Amino acid sequence: MNVTKTSIPEVLIIEPKVFYDKRGYFFESFSQLKFEESVFKTRFVQDNESKSQYGVLRGLHYQLPPFAQSKLVKVVSGKVLDVAVDIRKGSPTFGQYVAAEISADNKLIMFIPRGFAHGFIVLSEECIFQYKCDNYYSVESEGALSWNDPTVAIDWRVPLNDISLSDKDKNQPSLQNAKLFDYNINLY
Repeated sequence: MNVTKTSIPEVLIIEPKVFYDKRGYFFESFSQLKFEESVFKTRFVQDNESKSQYGVLRGLHYQLPPFAQSKLVKVVSGKVLDVAVDIRKGSPTFGQYVAAEISADNKLIMFIPRGFAHGFIVLSEECIFQYKCDNYYSVESEGALSWNDPTVAIDWRVPLNDISLSDKDKNQPSLQNAKLFDYNINLY
């Protein structure tokens, strides 16, 4: 697997080695040993999956301590624009975001550490999205950031009229008013 740092070095793009032949393809989508050798030592404890239609935007979500989560995300079918926003007060990249197109075709995997809000928008007709978390979900630790905060200014690459949000995601605070992480958080 090839691991690439993004414009925010803590957010990584992982490109697995894919083996193609006349039958199709095979790749190892996760290996604890290889992940620990190439990224960091952790233990993923929860896998999540969602199915969404074109224009569905899920995010920007995160978990606050003591249930902060790192995520390892991938697309099983379809295509998304995946986004991670640095919400660590004092960070040199605070308020900046990384966006990457990940799809079933390119098989890229994105790693989002603790201290980042995460979201995605579906660019294909439909999408199945999966992710691993290194901590359990807790409703009491749930945090979110407004998907359209002008200070972050994410280009979601979908016309505004085509974006579909949950009621919950429509009413989240701006970066200025959100509960945030300290820069010194243990990312892993």
